[in-house]
Amino acid sequence: MDGLLTTVFPLLLMFVLFYFLLIRPQQKRQKAVQQMQSDLKKGDKVVTIGGLHGIVDAIEEGTVIIKCGDGSRLTYDRAAIRDVKETANV
Repeated sequence: MDGLLTTVFPLLLMFVLFYFLLIRPQQKRQKAVQQMQSDLKKGDKVVTIGGLHGIVDAIEEGTVIIKCGDGSRLTYDRAAIRDVKETANV
């Protein structure tokens, strides 16, 4: 019985460490990104995962229309928004 405990305990300890050092922080980051993407509103200055900087012009259920510096409007999936640089003053 003692031999089983000494072989299982290190594996259990490794799993707990992996959970608190890798899995849990990743879940928190993912939840924060989803919250940021759901809180998008017209006028927010955003950056896409491809590096495009622009201003949110319109929001539909799964897509966001971004107005670029030259005035063109591009449609992106909501999940393609990486960061909000400045929120709109509503």
